[in-house]
Amino acid sequence: MALAVASGVYILLFYQDIVMRAGAPNTPDLIFGIIMVLLILEATRRATGWVLVIIAGAFLLYNFLGPYIPGLLGHKGYSIGRVISQMYLTTEGIFGVPLGVSANYIFLFIFLTSMLERLGMGDFLLRLAMALMGRFTGGPAKTAVLASGFMGSLNGSAVANVVGTGTFTIPLMKRNGYKPHFAGAVEACASSGGQLMPPIMGAAAFIIAEFLSIPYIEVVVAAIIPAALYYLCVLFGVHFEACRLGLTGLPKSELPSARKVLKEGWYFLVPLGVLVFFLAVLQYTPIRSGFYAIISMFIVSFATRESRISWERFRDGAIMAARNTITVALACAAAGLVIGSINLTGAGLKISSVIVAASGGTLWLALLLTALVALIMGMGLPTTAAYIVAGTMAAPALIDMGVLPLAAHLFVFYFAIISAITPPVALAAYAAAGIAKDEPMKIGITACKIGLAAFIVPFLFAGQPALIGVGDGWHIAWSTFTALIGVMALAGGCIGFVVRKALWWERTLLICGALLSLHPVVITDTIGLGMIVVALASNIMTGKKPVGKTGSEQFGSVGATGTKTVVDFSAG
Repeated sequence: MALAVASGVYILLFYQDIVMRAGAPNTPDLIFGIIMVLLILEATRRATGWVLVIIAGAFLLYNFLGPYIPGLLGHKGYSIGRVISQMYLTTEGIFGVPLGVSANYIFLFIFLTSMLERLGMGDFLLRLAMALMGRFTGGPAKTAVLASGFMGSLNGSAVANVVGTGTFTIPLMKRNGYKPHFAGAVEACASSGGQLMPPIMGAAAFIIAEFLSIPYIEVVVAAIIPAALYYLCVLFGVHFEACRLGLTGLPKSELPSARKVLKEGWYFLVPLGVLVFFLAVLQYTPIRSGFYAIISMFIVSFATRESRISWERFRDGAIMAARNTITVALACAAAGLVIGSINLTGAGLKISSVIVAASGGTLWLALLLTALVALIMGMGLPTTAAYIVAGTMAAPALIDMGVLPLAAHLFVFYFAIISAITPPVALAAYAAAGIAKDEPMKIGITACKIGLAAFIVPFLFAGQPALIGVGDGWHIAWSTFTALIGVMALAGGCIGFVVRKALWWERTLLICGALLSLHPVVITDTIGLGMIVVALASNIMTGKKPVGKTGSEQFGSVGATGTKTVVDFSAG
């Protein structure tokens, strides 16, 4: 701790001398720089594990090993003084855009969401989701999707979201009749997608805005339609699976009243409303908007005795915010080492050239290669770090090929997020496996099937940006409508059930029609919708809806211990 403080204070005390000798670091500069780099690597190892440390270490070594690397990726090599100066004494290394965004924006929002969670917002959102979705077919699974989407947007961590909401929703889904691996997959999928959900979207969305020098609200608006498509695909998936198993919703007597839940916890929504108002309507900066949202949170917390902020709650919320910030801040600092190395060696342009050359100038192939880079980088990395590393290397190639800058960065961002459910290293699936008591790989594969739209939609808005709100109103509305039909058909085709079990040719038509209708071009939309209509008509005309169990029967099932378990939400 003393060395870390000393390395930071050194720059503050001697910044004028550092500026005057820019490019010619002296011995103290190098000593404190080496200390800072080593401390960041060790702290990152403690906070996130070895993966990011290995990646950052490899890029640091790349600075020195350039002369020994043949081909395009080789370079002249740099001295330790030049490398440390780049990482420690410029704004293109450790103290670059990611860490600056972490300090300026991200901590404010993490503090806001941590305090709201400490005041009971997590329980409020869970009860609200149960009140809204519990009575429908497969209600517990739909509750998990809604609650995890709400919470994921706030906390920005797939694993934390799985652990936080999954301890309640996964057992609930299992008692409802879902298989353990499916219950775990639903929670993993819904929790990972939370970072796609406006208004907060985790930490990486702020970095996208900073990289592109655009208002944060533009990133939020662009993410609305893709996020809706993702969660609708998951909801349709759990609905068709519930229909296939003959499951119904819970009786009204076992559910909390939505009116009562809102009456008791309406004040939790005020800070989010204030945040959206200042961001979208008044178009204030994220810092100022976050500040007013925090002030409103403190004010409305006095609405009830139970929610009132005490010293203990404030202390616990502040500690939680600091701990949640550590992972993001260190990921940004370590990613700064990667960015610094890329800028110093010119590796970014070289990797972009490799992607363009490997794709042969074909956009869809370049998109596929970029998606693979983002998925591989995301295995074992926090979303923020995965996006920064992959976005720095791959997004410029897409932009050079004509993709809109915002679409290119969102493309990388989406695949960095869904790497949490992509085998073989699917962190969200591993977290869900511990609760669901099933195999992580099985959960990860099922989660990919449920959230298949997340793998397809980014390719669509990269080529046709109507799905991120770019273009005229009619084009955006038509593209959104056909995409909605497409994700419904995609879910039905993947599950193999709509009104009855789908025949093989019906599944083929549903999936192919979905892929065509998701692509926002009139001819593909027309053909795709026609295929979907044929498949649905056949399925509906010849099918019968299975008779499901009542909600009481579902929740009165006998478990492995022989104990009959009934969950009653009527008392709140």
